[in-house]
Amino acid sequence: MSSAPQRFLPLDVFRGMTVCFMIIVNTPGTEDSFAPLRHAHWHGCTPTDLVFPSFLFAVGNAMSFSMRKYDQLGTSAVLAKILRRTFLIFLLGFLMYWLPFVRHAADGGWEFIPIGDTRILGVLQRIALCYGLASLMIYFLPKKGVWVLSAVLLLGYWLILWVFGQSGDQYGIHGNAALTFDRFIMGDRHLYKGEGFPFDPEGILSTLPAIVNVVAGYYTGLFVQQQGKTQKGLTRLIMAGLALIIAAQIWNLAFPINKKLWTSSYVLFTVGIDLLLLSLLIFIIDFKQQTGWTGFFTVFGKNPLFLYLLSEVVVIFLYFIHTGGVSVYTWINDHIFQPIAPGKVGSLLFALAYMLFCWSVGKILDRKRIYVRV
Repeated sequence: MSSAPQRFLPLDVFRGMTVCFMIIVNTPGTEDSFAPLRHAHWHGCTPTDLVFPSFLFAVGNAMSFSMRKYDQLGTSAVLAKILRRTFLIFLLGFLMYWLPFVRHAADGGWEFIPIGDTRILGVLQRIALCYGLASLMIYFLPKKGVWVLSAVLLLGYWLILWVFGQSGDQYGIHGNAALTFDRFIMGDRHLYKGEGFPFDPEGILSTLPAIVNVVAGYYTGLFVQQQGKTQKGLTRLIMAGLALIIAAQIWNLAFPINKKLWTSSYVLFTVGIDLLLLSLLIFIIDFKQQTGWTGFFTVFGKNPLFLYLLSEVVVIFLYFIHTGGVSVYTWINDHIFQPIAPGKVGSLLFALAYMLFCWSVGKILDRKRIYVRV
């Protein structure tokens, strides 16, 4: 825990909005939710599909502040700091998916979940790996070298999926090389089962292009600190965002925009959207001086990782604890929100209420000037 670090309000609001909407889309009352609050089934991109890459982009933004301190440290100290933080975030993600370490058994009792049935990768694990690898790239390579390696990651991932995927189904849900690689390295028991079969949208190979989202966020953070409050700087951000979106749409013709495969075209598209959104925030907050609304989102932005972790852990236990033959999570939705507004609206009200619960915890921490850092 520490006092609040130096902040740039548009970046802080951007980070807070990302966490806020991540909680909303992750905790609907039922699966019957509005289309924009659902992931694309496979190819394509919905507003929900923008949330996770925006979180990685925000991680890069935060690094643009924190890594300035690394110049005062020796190489060994920097390495230790990066590896320690990477390990801790990865470990938190792994333990979170393992919670509550027991499950309901067929005989009505509980049984311990063996480590052989745990999911190895996931959201926090991807954040950890992308943060760690992007930090090493930025610290040890010149800026040009970082961008060259980023291009290699995007083009190399495309090549891997094309060459090693099943012929005619390289970008399909069953024929892609990312799934084949994950099954070979980790085995089916350690993969996510949300698609109805073992497939991890946060797998090993698809982490490679995701690193570029963090790299882009880092250099955007530096640029915004230096030129973000100028008309020229804002124009350059907008032009860069539009250029990336156009490039992504062209690349989409050969390499489809796909969140679950985290395709390279998806990286360009999401970074482009993030640049435009950040430009809009800078225009409203810095140019128009409209800041009265920002306090709500900065609550999330000051404790992003902790509040995300809190939102996931509480949900895990709401699903685990049962009452009346159903989970507490389902009971709350069925007995409180669905009677108020059945269907999609009730599901959204549940998500909004849960988001406000997490916000209230963040508000208490902010009032006490408690900011949890890993």
